[in-house]
Formats: sequence, structure tokens, C-alpha cells
Amino acid sequence: MGGATDGLGHPGVSLRPIVLGPDAVPVIRDVSEATRSPELAVLSARVHGRSDAALEVGKAALAVVRTLDDDKAALYTDMVLFSMRAAARVILEDLMANGTYRYQSDFTKRYVAQGRDEGRAEGRAEGKALAVLALLAARGVEVPSPVRATVLACTDAATLDAWIARAATANVASDVIAE
Repeated sequence: MGGATDGLGHPGVSLRPIVLGPDAVPVIRDVSEATRSPELAVLSARVHGRSDAALEVGKAALAVVRTLDDDKAALYTDMVLFSMRAAARVILEDLMANGTYRYQSDFTKRYVAQGRDEGRAEGRAEGKALAVLALLAARGVEVPSPVRATVLACTDAATLDAWIARAATANVASDVIAE
């Protein structure tokens, strides 16, 4: 009995894992090189993302990642950014956020647009809620904390519009939010 096994009980089989160290993974800084092997570019960013070459490998990897299908692009972008040292990650995220980075995938474009639309809707709702409170304050109507909290928590535009109209004539703040 004795003898080598593969760890799963198969006698006579010996498994040796192949382990790659950072020196075995090329530092891919060039977009054309990254284009030839997007997965290797992402691996390069993962392995070298905390080195002095972090920003260069991150830019190369992200440039090629944006040409891939939506699911891969989202996954690989997240992997690349997660792997970067803090300073490089901030620069890369800033490039992506300030319009210098052009999103290529419909997936990313859709979610960026959705986030922008949601932010605008939240901003409009917040503006209307503040208008309710400003109108009451201008008319000298005291606004208790619970009413203030209810108004500020509301995100429904139609409700806020109704409250603005009521705030123009209400003598008591609770009348504004009454059902």
C-alpha cells in the first residue's frame, strides 16, 4: 500500500501545481500589446497593480477591456481597479469619471446613464422638498422636526408638488403633509 497518490486516493499519481510568480507575468504597458491578449493585460494589471508600473498597466488594461462584451468588461474593469495601488486607482477612476475615458460597452453606458438619471431625479426631489420648507419658513410657519424629516425623506415628485401648493396656504406645517 504506501506510494504516492494525487490526494484523491488515486495511487501512482503525483500532481505538481504550476505556480506563477510576479516575474512570470509580463508588465503590459502598451495598448497594442494589451489588444493582442486582453486577459493577459488584465492579469498584468492584477499582478503589477501595486508596482511602480501600476498606472501604465492599468491604463493599458482598461483601454482594451472596454472593447470586450458587457459582462467581461464590467468584471475586468472591477478586477483592474481593485488591483491598483491607491494613487493609481484614484487617477484611473478620475479618468473614467471625468469624461476622458470613453465607455465602449452598452452595458456600462446603460448603467452610467441610469445613475445619471437617478441622480437628477434625486436632485429634483431634494430641491422640491427644500422648496416646501423654504416656503413655510418664508411664511413664518414653524416646522417641527418630524414634519421636516418627512418632507426631506419624500422622493415622489407628484407628492412634493402637492405639498408645495399646500405650503403656500397652510397655517400649520402638519397640514402640508396630511393625507
